[in-house]
Amino acid sequence: MSGEYFLVYARRLLATLKEAEDAMARLRGAETGRITIGMVSTAKYFLPRLLARFREEHRGVEMRLSVGNREQLVRQLHDNEVDLVVMGRPPRELDTRAEPFAAHPLGVVAAPEHPLARQREIPPLVLADQEFIVREPGSGTRAAMEHFFREQRLAPPQVMEMTSNETIKQAVIANMGLAFLSLHTCGLELETRKLVALDIVGLPIVRRWHILNLRSKPQSPAAEALRYFVLAQGEALLAGQFSAVVPAAAPAA
Repeated sequence: MSGEYFLVYARRLLATLKEAEDAMARLRGAETGRITIGMVSTAKYFLPRLLARFREEHRGVEMRLSVGNREQLVRQLHDNEVDLVVMGRPPRELDTRAEPFAAHPLGVVAAPEHPLARQREIPPLVLADQEFIVREPGSGTRAAMEHFFREQRLAPPQVMEMTSNETIKQAVIANMGLAFLSLHTCGLELETRKLVALDIVGLPIVRRWHILNLRSKPQSPAAEALRYFVLAQGEALLAGQFSAVVPAAAPAA
């Protein structure tokens, strides 16, 4: 019990120190400072490139990345451990400023030799008999898949659970099953035809990538500069990076 109390006060102390750092950074301007950016693991396929471009214009800014699933990042936001977060679905349980900056397509991928790979306009009902390799509970991708199956009034698919997008992709390439994934995680594999996006009626669905922060947390000039940069540059970067491999999408969800 005493350890838990200590942890609470330690977190408060760290948060206070961080606020003091941010206050000093506001005096120095946006060219210096330190930003902690949280991102869901799916965002690692494009966000580092966007951050590299930001660094070209802001050499004095230090950046630290924290990668986790959606539930982990919501906890980090609550505990004031991150300044900005990039994720798909903003949390309703926290008071955040959440701003969309780019389209986020999700669909079903398969190995090229899978029997469904050559079919067109596949009815969603066909998926009910397929085995899926899925992310763990707490993942935004898992939640999106389950929402799609509910919308189609289909029973949850037969599943094999894995906690890594990379492991899931390798399992699908080995033709162990299908996967419902963000198509941004599969850009290279789709381009090289190691994976194919199935032509399922109603897919891919398009949601939005968001950049968000707690409204109650003052942002340093460096964090605000990064936020504006992502909002201004994110859509164009993702469109250029994935336009050749992401198929036309269904209406946004």
